[in-house]
Amino acid sequence: MELRDGSSAGGAEDEAPACGTALEAFGESAESRALLGRLRAVHGDLAAREVVEQRFRVIMDKYQEQPHLLDPHLEWMMNLLLDMVQDKTSPTALVHLAFKFLYIITKVRGYKVFLRLFPHEVADVERVLDMVTSQNPKDHETWETRYMLLLWLSVTCLIPFDFSRLDGNLLTQPGQTRMPIMDRILQIAESYLVVSDKAQDAAAVLVSKFITRPDVKQRKMASFLDWSLCTLARSSFLTIEGVIAMDGTLQALAQIFKHGKREDCLPYATTVLECLDSCRLPESNQTLLRKLGVKLVQRLGLTFLKPKVAAWRYQRGCRSLAANLQCVTQGQSEQKPLVVTSDSEEDCDVPEGVERVIEQLLVGLKDTDTIVRWSAAKGIGRMAGRLPKELADDVVGSVLDCFSFQETDKAWHGGCLALAELGRRGLLLPSRLADVVPVILKALTYDEKRGASSVGANVRDAACYVCWAFARAYEPQELKPFVTAISSALVIAAVFDRNVNCRRAASAAFQENVGRQGTFPHGIDILTTADYFAVGNTSNCFLVISVFIAGFPEYTQPMIDHLVTMKINHWDGVIRELAAKALHNLTQQAPEYSTTHVFPRLLSMTLSLDLHTRHGAVLACAEVTYALYKLAAQENRPVTDYLDNKAMQRLKQIHQQLYDRQLYRGLGGELMRQAGGWQWLIDDTLRHLHLVSSNFREQVKDTAVSALAALCSEYYMMEPGQADPAIQEELIQQYLAELQSPEEMTRCGFSSALGALPGFLLKGRLQQVLAGLRAVTQTSPKDVSFAEARRDGLKAIARICQTVGVKAEGAPDEAVCRENVAQIYAVLLGCMDDYTMDSRGDVGAWVREAAMTSLMDLTLLLGRSQPELIEAHICEQVMCCLAQQASEKIDRFRAHAAHMFLTILHYNGSPIPHVPHRGELETLLSRSDVASVNWNVPAQAFPRITQLLGLPTYRYHILLGLVVSVGGLTESTVRHSTQSLFEYMKGIQSDPQALESFGVTLLQVFEDNLLNDRVSVPLLKTLDQLLANGCFDIFTTEENHPFCVKLLALCKEEIKKSKDVQKLRSSIAVFCGMVQFPGDVRTKVLLQLLLLLCHPFPLIRKTTASQMYEMVLTYSEVVGADLLDEVMAVLSDTVWDVELPVVREQRNRLCDLLGVPRPQLVIKPGTR
Repeated sequence: MELRDGSSAGGAEDEAPACGTALEAFGESAESRALLGRLRAVHGDLAAREVVEQRFRVIMDKYQEQPHLLDPHLEWMMNLLLDMVQDKTSPTALVHLAFKFLYIITKVRGYKVFLRLFPHEVADVERVLDMVTSQNPKDHETWETRYMLLLWLSVTCLIPFDFSRLDGNLLTQPGQTRMPIMDRILQIAESYLVVSDKAQDAAAVLVSKFITRPDVKQRKMASFLDWSLCTLARSSFLTIEGVIAMDGTLQALAQIFKHGKREDCLPYATTVLECLDSCRLPESNQTLLRKLGVKLVQRLGLTFLKPKVAAWRYQRGCRSLAANLQCVTQGQSEQKPLVVTSDSEEDCDVPEGVERVIEQLLVGLKDTDTIVRWSAAKGIGRMAGRLPKELADDVVGSVLDCFSFQETDKAWHGGCLALAELGRRGLLLPSRLADVVPVILKALTYDEKRGASSVGANVRDAACYVCWAFARAYEPQELKPFVTAISSALVIAAVFDRNVNCRRAASAAFQENVGRQGTFPHGIDILTTADYFAVGNTSNCFLVISVFIAGFPEYTQPMIDHLVTMKINHWDGVIRELAAKALHNLTQQAPEYSTTHVFPRLLSMTLSLDLHTRHGAVLACAEVTYALYKLAAQENRPVTDYLDNKAMQRLKQIHQQLYDRQLYRGLGGELMRQAGGWQWLIDDTLRHLHLVSSNFREQVKDTAVSALAALCSEYYMMEPGQADPAIQEELIQQYLAELQSPEEMTRCGFSSALGALPGFLLKGRLQQVLAGLRAVTQTSPKDVSFAEARRDGLKAIARICQTVGVKAEGAPDEAVCRENVAQIYAVLLGCMDDYTMDSRGDVGAWVREAAMTSLMDLTLLLGRSQPELIEAHICEQVMCCLAQQASEKIDRFRAHAAHMFLTILHYNGSPIPHVPHRGELETLLSRSDVASVNWNVPAQAFPRITQLLGLPTYRYHILLGLVVSVGGLTESTVRHSTQSLFEYMKGIQSDPQALESFGVTLLQVFEDNLLNDRVSVPLLKTLDQLLANGCFDIFTTEENHPFCVKLLALCKEEIKKSKDVQKLRSSIAVFCGMVQFPGDVRTKVLLQLLLLLCHPFPLIRKTTASQMYEMVLTYSEVVGADLLDEVMAVLSDTVWDVELPVVREQRNRLCDLLGVPRPQLVIKPGTR
């Protein structure tokens, strides 16, 4: 809400300093002086000039909220800059730069304050006029210069001398005359009114100062108005040029009729109004034109009416807040008597055009844009202040007509603004408050649904502004009859409005009323709780602040009624849920009212045709019933003391009635399911999750699972810790059977349901349940894409382990024990290798994430109670798998794995046993070092994770994850993982044993993942990077080194019969890198490359030739110097994508040159 201290407030309080983090003075005065002093030195250096300008803008922008702090410094800043402008030796660039800095200051302080500081001697008129004339209106780089010069010229126009005295002898040479200054100024003004930059606004100011001069208005006013009206008549708002011309002309006319004397403007007002009507501006889609049209219309209306202060207006006697509070404290109130004049005392002769003006302003109140409505509202207020009492009352009645439910939210908003203006100007008499207040109360809750959202926040905000204005406008006794309604409405808006701006606006209006009126019940207490910052959080408002305010009986019932009437059926599901929870809290404040009035209304709403109403009503019934139950339990009374048998029966029938009417099916069924809670409903919901829209599916599942847990704990326990055997058997068997459903979502639902079962239902059935969930986590050809089911199965296993607890020597059907812990770990570890891909991407990542979390939860559970159950090889597998995931390519899952790994390593309790290389890990990944690491960021994660390559136990798994990152596609991941790997390799170059061990592990990763494209393709890219950067140079000193021999064999096996272009191209790069190894292996590598030169795919042939060309240039030992040119010529000149027989001939020629046996063409059996 825009709370303004208007002129009507008066008094010293308008000058009160701002609160909060307000600045006290212009603290950068010395720095600003230094920056302005540097302009002469930097104006020719573009970079230095931009630095100075940017710094000056930053300084000025700090004072946008408190520009008055600049006032003591404006004069010296202007003098410094104008000295540069007026210095004839100043370069043009410096002059433009000075004007740019003047504009920066003007933008912050406003041109009206700045204008009076310009020099305005007689001598300045022609000087400034010449400067303006010399400007190029089409130079878009210097618009600030033209803007400031026009403003300066407008000030010089105020000199108290006739302009004709400045003309002197206009005859310069025989036959030639010089244009008079008056004509020159008018010509400049007219030319700049039709430009498209900021200079247009300054030209309008210039016109208003110039045309209204006594000497100019006699000679030029009529002609200028004629020019303006002709410009409007020939311009169209459908063209850009027309919009620009109309914009400037309307601004100029509005300024003239604002600043000109009434007797001068009145003869032209009717003509201008008729021309404005013919322009049909309300039909334009240009907001600014409509706003200027409304502004000009109201100025014309004020011209028609004599300027006077309405004698009949309401005048509040005490305008000072401090004095008002003093009067309230003393129980006194001072009020000037309302002056009522008879009709004979007022001039009832209202000109004809006034009615048309007011009609257009009323239409402007309904405009689609706020600035137009705001201008129209101010116009209504100004006009009403000059009208007779009866006509002004008619205007008020017309404004009240805006508040019809046939009108749009725009009309309601405009009406609120107009009422606020009328009220703060004293033009809304107390006798009208009985009509106005009910309308404002409706506006405070105005909310009209449009599609999937609603409109009306601006209306509610404006209604708060009306309440704020009324608090300042009226004496307390005038508003006393309405205090209860207004205070309740503002409290409700401050606490329960969906829009944070409306809540804050209501809080501000409430505060103003408490301070100005002093009659709001418990005002100070409420303000200290529901202040500007407290109402910023929606949940806090609904669930905390509302409880405090409802503790005051004046507000309890209105708040409850508002929730039931307006919020339970709200279009936003979050608001409906919060409203239901708020009703739960408020029920304890008014249990009798909730029982007798609220509950029956809610029950009747549960079968409403409106989905949102049904959903909110069922939620609210549940919350109110639960609140009454808790209240009865506190008082050791049965709940039937609050709810009679009839109410209980209707409550029990809700589910059956919804089912009978098939309101669980179709659109909106997911919402209604969330509101229910019986066993059938739970089971049916979980069984048909696939029918629920994906947006609600997870929420519906979680709601059903939580309802199941509550239902089981409340009704299925015969004795403490003992389940009803029949129910236990039926429930477990049914849920296990549903785990085999062909629908993935059904498996998800019932897996989660099994995980939520209380311990007494799992007793004696643990192995059976775990076996069923284990089957869900297994991957088979028919359900390979059921990643979400496997994820929920893993979560359920971990949750069950937490529920049943750990007993080392216990029975496997009762708890986690020595007999079943290995099986549980095997299930979880097995899912760490789930890399399922489908159209959604790496859906296996969901499974791996759940497995990581479950592994950590189980390990910590065992570590807290029975650490001896954690076997060394199990702990090693867990840590290695987590380390592998922490080095892979997906940021979120890498960060999750690292968090799990470090949580186990740095567990706060007794250390988890058998963690491999614990000492080295605590040194490399110390608690203090990793506390601030963001593992989502590759630049922070990979340098730390690659340090683990030096630990033999982790090396294999780290490499397995790292090669996927190095050979991936994401630029940042590839860059940082590659850099980290190279840094590690650089560190072990001097250690042959470490390098040998690294090579063996790398080949083992390759061998274990042969033909596994997820690993082998990025691994080939990684090998290419390692070979190209000389990471294995130490192996080149030995002929036929085992590393390169085995690597060649693995590469051949990987690409054998492959048609994967990406894999083949990666292998070509690896073969080219392997020619650096001496011995027979080099010949074999060259043979592979030469075979690829005749590959069936032309792209592979061209890639091989290109890579070989680079290879023979890089490794000079491959080809003798005498043959190098010929080999390069064959590789570069041959067209490798032509027919194979032609290519084969050139390939064989290369074989001869390189000393490699020619490959023999193998004839396939059955072909000739």
